[in-house]
Amino acid sequence: MKEIKESELILNPDGSVYHLNIKPENLAHDIIFVGDQDRVEEVTQYFDSIEFKTQKREFKTQTGFYKGKRLSVVSTGIGPDNIDIVLNELDALVNIDFKTRKIKDQLTSLNIVRVGTSGSLQADILVDSFLMSVHAIGTDNMLRSYELNDKTNVEMENAFVNHTNWNEIKGKPYSVSAHQSLIQKFDSENIHKGITITAGGFYGAQGRELRLKLQDEKLNDKIDSFEFKTLKATNLEMETAAIYGLSKLLNHNALSLNAIVANRKNGTFSQNSKQTIDNLIKYTLNKFIE
Repeated sequence: MKEIKESELILNPDGSVYHLNIKPENLAHDIIFVGDQDRVEEVTQYFDSIEFKTQKREFKTQTGFYKGKRLSVVSTGIGPDNIDIVLNELDALVNIDFKTRKIKDQLTSLNIVRVGTSGSLQADILVDSFLMSVHAIGTDNMLRSYELNDKTNVEMENAFVNHTNWNEIKGKPYSVSAHQSLIQKFDSENIHKGITITAGGFYGAQGRELRLKLQDEKLNDKIDSFEFKTLKATNLEMETAAIYGLSKLLNHNALSLNAIVANRKNGTFSQNSKQTIDNLIKYTLNKFIE
């Protein structure tokens, strides 16, 4: 097996991976993703102990134990481009020998659960509720830099393109599902399920118009009404499809959980979003140890 060049897998002088600043021994195999670096401590405040801390740019990691379970909490920052960095470097930490720069014979699958906030696209998904992204559709094109090998749901992709009359000059959307084992582990009767739409930006990519005219002013209305095999498009954000896509290509297990802090249909916003997020953090931690 060929050696991976230094220009392709960049390591820091201390042997840690370039952006995340982590060495292989610093990483747990069960990982919580948060977008905001300040949210890392909002999770690890509940840990019994913390064995490792680091931060480089927006990428902050803490590893420790929650009720006997070793977990890492990693902040990804915003957007699919950051997910491309985080997932590839996490995979390298467990599946590439940093001394020989060769892929290991025995590969490791990580369990990754994103804990994020989002706004609901459906009137019946109220603020302060939880949402599980059973599927995700990415409109960001990031995943199409890779050879997909039939790992995406082409049927859902085509249905979304047809329903929205998608202009493919923007690139074809891709669709990937959460890992079934994590869906089962983190499910409950009170959690909503749906299809999350991942955008490559916050303004035009999510239908926000300031000074620039949008390519499709009606796109958000079309997204709101999209449904595939009884599941509706439930929320719009910037990371989930990228997490699902790279995890599937690299053979990791991924799930995205959202604290719903706004409802676009009802025009409402949570009166205590901090408590809602904290409730989802505690829900996620306890599901990890069940």
